[in-house]
Amino acid sequence: MSAERTDPLAGPGEAERVELTVGAVAHGGHCVARLDGRVVFVRHALPGERVVAEITEVHRAYLRADAVEILTAAPQRVSPPCPYAGPDRCGGCDLQHVTPAGQRAWKAAVVREQLTRLGGLTPAELDELAVRVDELPGGPLGWRSRMRYAVDAGGRVGLLKHRSHEVVPIDRCLIASPAIGDLPARAARRWPDADAVEAVAAGAGDVVAYPRGAGTRADPAGRATVRERAAGREWTLPAEAFWQVHPAAAETLASTVVELLGPRPGETCWDLYGGAGLFAAALADRVGPAGRVTLVESAPVGVAAARDNLRDLPSVEVVAARVETALARRRVAGPVDLVVLDPPRTGLGRQVVRDLLGCGARAICYVACDPAAFGRDVREFRSAGWRLARLRALDMFPMTQHVECVGLLTPPG
Repeated sequence: MSAERTDPLAGPGEAERVELTVGAVAHGGHCVARLDGRVVFVRHALPGERVVAEITEVHRAYLRADAVEILTAAPQRVSPPCPYAGPDRCGGCDLQHVTPAGQRAWKAAVVREQLTRLGGLTPAELDELAVRVDELPGGPLGWRSRMRYAVDAGGRVGLLKHRSHEVVPIDRCLIASPAIGDLPARAARRWPDADAVEAVAAGAGDVVAYPRGAGTRADPAGRATVRERAAGREWTLPAEAFWQVHPAAAETLASTVVELLGPRPGETCWDLYGGAGLFAAALADRVGPAGRVTLVESAPVGVAAARDNLRDLPSVEVVAARVETALARRRVAGPVDLVVLDPPRTGLGRQVVRDLLGCGARAICYVACDPAAFGRDVREFRSAGWRLARLRALDMFPMTQHVECVGLLTPPG
């Protein structure tokens, strides 16, 4: 990787344009290049490309840049289907310039890199896992069932620039479900006091949109309910409750967790960070009336949704608490056979991992939306002798750099 500059001793400044040869992908939706020995994180590029890049941020140890001209294109490059994608435009999609197959290869490379660098896995262990990213049904556009649109000072609805609070007004979002993709054009100046507009296109056909921000209130739309279908059940949820944004994600995740854990009748399970109860329902179906599932969730809307939707399952107990508190205060206590974890983007953290190490589970299934946090937590488990035995990575967020990982962790011995 190299760069050619007329004055190699001068430090680059913001808005300066330089030629770069682009290297490997990195977590965060960019590739790595080097300029006078300094790392440059380049968006809108592909490995192997020669580009003109505009510096967007200058830091002591690294630079950020956007590829604004492609001098030598990689085979995986395509023209973005969305007119708002690209440098200095909407920041919602990182990979619209990459073929769908190329996007999945990009994400697989990121997962491997994070498991190596942060998780400590060896090349042989990675080979055994055969890391790949699987496509979900439906294609790369029109999949996102939940959107938060931003509203600018003039009441125009759009999305934010990358690493910015600046609103880019748009007419339509191409990755959004068709039922809510054209909301920006329809909602212009409809909610003048809103900072954002939430939109939901649920799996059972319900569509809800409501404003958020100073001077607005969620009522009555914020208390509206929507219906979803997954794990052999229909779910009724508040519009603001968490649910997977890809229409195939909930069913895919539930079946993957059950497949990896292999629950047996009569077993005891924990569903930590359980949300509305998707995994608890799937586990309860397998362990049967002689088994037991304890769901732990801290968000009040999630707790209420879980209790409402799982009331027909007497083997499921819903505990309203933070996972850290529930474990520390023995509100969930072993022995337990199986654990499923679906933590926030920040991951578990060292203390939760330590609290889980002695729970006696024969297997833990970890559902991760951030490969870096997943890698750090895997390292903690591995330091205690646990093994990442299986891994599935899912392309639940096409056109973006995000990827979902589902890993099976097994104890020593």
